[in-house]
Amino acid sequence: MNFNSPPFRKRTDIAGLKVTIMGLGLNGGGLSSARFFASSGAKVTITDKKSAAELKPSIEALSGFPDIRYVLGTHEIADFRDADLVIKNPGVKLEGNEYLQASRSIETDISIFLRFSPSPIIAVTGSKGKSSTVSALHFGLKELGYKAFLGGNITVSPLTFLDQTDGTTPVVLELSSWQLADLKDRKILKPRIAILTPVMSDHQNWYGGMEPYVADKKLIYADQDEKCHLLCNRDDDWGPIFASETGAQVHWYSSKPLEGTIPGAWIDDDGRGMMRLSSGKSFEILPSHIAVPGSHMRQNLLNAAQAIALFGAPPASIGSALARFPGIVHRLEYFLESDGVKWYNDSAATIPEAVAAAINSFDRPIILLSGGTDKNLDFTPLADVAGKTKKMFLLSGSGTDKLMPMLDERNVPWEGPFANLESLVLAAKKASSAGDIVVFSPGATSFGMFANEFDRGNKFRETVALILQK
Repeated sequence: MNFNSPPFRKRTDIAGLKVTIMGLGLNGGGLSSARFFASSGAKVTITDKKSAAELKPSIEALSGFPDIRYVLGTHEIADFRDADLVIKNPGVKLEGNEYLQASRSIETDISIFLRFSPSPIIAVTGSKGKSSTVSALHFGLKELGYKAFLGGNITVSPLTFLDQTDGTTPVVLELSSWQLADLKDRKILKPRIAILTPVMSDHQNWYGGMEPYVADKKLIYADQDEKCHLLCNRDDDWGPIFASETGAQVHWYSSKPLEGTIPGAWIDDDGRGMMRLSSGKSFEILPSHIAVPGSHMRQNLLNAAQAIALFGAPPASIGSALARFPGIVHRLEYFLESDGVKWYNDSAATIPEAVAAAINSFDRPIILLSGGTDKNLDFTPLADVAGKTKKMFLLSGSGTDKLMPMLDERNVPWEGPFANLESLVLAAKKASSAGDIVVFSPGATSFGMFANEFDRGNKFRETVALILQK
């Protein structure tokens, strides 16, 4: 198994290679990899344990490549052992996987992009706020006239825009801990600017502890040097650890003014985002009024603003550009108002801390729809602020089973658990009246009932629209 000597040096070397893509899926990564290698002349085999019926949309999207071979519903060891190259899905563990262990060379769509694109990279990882931060970054760069691209864990494979990049086009990458783990020791990720959003417990069902989880997060700065920039959180215990280990220039971010002459950005008492350079000069980079709700969203936009400033954009123009940022789907997404009730889709809130942030994002108590499948997380952050809600309705799941007794201990009333979205939304509709805000913020994963959090959010919006029409 080889991580550092792939069977190609340049794009033209791909023609004729036997490439096995492990995991086609429905979110774009496998699909983009298949397109890339098939269009580059490789002999492509796609293998996925899902059936052809389950993968129908992705298979239809590849109908223009009739030579692709499909092995579905199972994996065959020969497809890995005999391949020149295997493209791995980040959601598949390398350790203990007999198919990957039999492979000669393993890459991912992210690693392929990094090997071929000369673009300057702005990379973002962390536990909370990654997608909002990268989306705001991309939006701000585009508003300021940059030909910028966005990809990675946000469900857009960077292979879809590889051919449009060059040494002047900034590429914003959201990188999960799994995607970073797949880049370990390859020496191909050297972001000009890296941001570590707040780090907290997540994916503990995968990692089994915080130490290995954080170790993967640290890979974002492993190969940075003094010409690079790293943004660290001044408000938690992880920031100083990251700052002490990196070879990059450190810039801080905080919810309160930074002391002394420390370079970084903060939110002042008026809600403005301020930035201080290493020279000691300070200036505004985010106005007090922005389009998206919540203090956590203000922090995400502050991080985006500081990164854009470090990239070289005129500071005076950054704030007005980011103030227009409308937010992104599935993250406190305001999508409908009916009979004076506003409905928000926050399905991407997959950890309890994200729900707590949603509760605190509004200036009045919300009607909260929450719950789902547990991934070995502590629901205390959600339970501790649940009393601020006006009403609370729970969707059934193993995570909800953990949450309910915690709510009872705190004398927080709740209704449910409801077996499906239809009954959940119907109950919320009956309980709401003009002026109310209804927020679907699960704080748990979506296994069993939905394909993923994006499918969950789409189905929630569809369900709300159907029920409110009745």
